[in-house]
Amino acid sequence: MKRLGIGLLDALLPPACLTCDAAVGEQGGMCATCFARLSFVTAPMCHVCGVPFPHDGTGVRQPDGMWCEACVAARPVFSAARAALRYDDGAKALILPFKHRDRTELAAPLARHMARAGAELLRAADILVPVPLHRWRLFKRRHNQAALLGARLARLSGKPFMPMLLRRIRATQPLGDLGAREREAVLAGAFGLAPGAAARLQGRRVLLIDDVLTSGATADACARTLLAGGAASVAVLAAARVPDPRIERQP
Repeated sequence: MKRLGIGLLDALLPPACLTCDAAVGEQGGMCATCFARLSFVTAPMCHVCGVPFPHDGTGVRQPDGMWCEACVAARPVFSAARAALRYDDGAKALILPFKHRDRTELAAPLARHMARAGAELLRAADILVPVPLHRWRLFKRRHNQAALLGARLARLSGKPFMPMLLRRIRATQPLGDLGAREREAVLAGAFGLAPGAAARLQGRRVLLIDDVLTSGATADACARTLLAGGAASVAVLAAARVPDPRIERQP
C-alpha cells in the first residue's frame, strides 16, 4: 500500500529536484547538477570544532589530532562539533529556503546528511537537544529549524529528543559582524533551562542540534548552560559549517 501511494503521488506530482525543477527519480531527491554543488565536510578538519581545513598540512598537531589555531588558543566549552556541509552556495540552496521560506520538507534530506557526518557523535549521545529560538523569532518564523532537524535525527538514531529542555530566555541581536568577545557578551544569559530540566540532564551526554555553525559562540553559550545544569558533556551537530576565512587564506 505504501508503494502504491508513492506511485500515485509520483504520477500526480512527478518528483522534482529539491533545489530546482529538474526531474529526479524519487521524491525528496536532487538532480546530479545540484547534488554536485554540495561540498561535504570531510577530513581534514579541526578535531574539536569541525571547521574544514584546505589541506592536510593545516592546523596544530595535538595528542588527539589536528586542531585549528582558534581551538588551541581557547578551546570551546562543547567537546566536539561536526557538520554535514560547507556553508557555501550549494548548501545555501537547501538551508535558506528551509530556514526562511517554510520549506520544512528539507529537514529530512539535511538530517540524513547530518546523520552520516555525525555518526560517532550520535552513537555517543544520550539525548538530542536543539538550539532554541526566542519566542518572538519563533512566532515570526513559525518553526525552529534546529528542532525540525533534531526530530528527524531522533527518528534516524532512536535517541531521545528533548526540544523543550533548553530555552532562549532573552532575544539577541544578529552576531554576524561581531568579534568573539562581543558575541560572548551578547549571548551572556541568553539561555536557560526549563523547570525540572536539571533532573533530566544529570550525567547525560547531550548532542546539541543546529542548522548552521558559524563561530561556535551560540553553541558555546548553550553548552555552558547545559553543563551548569548537570550534563556530563555537550557535543554539537549542524547541517552546515561556515569555513573560517583565516584558515582558507593559508597557503
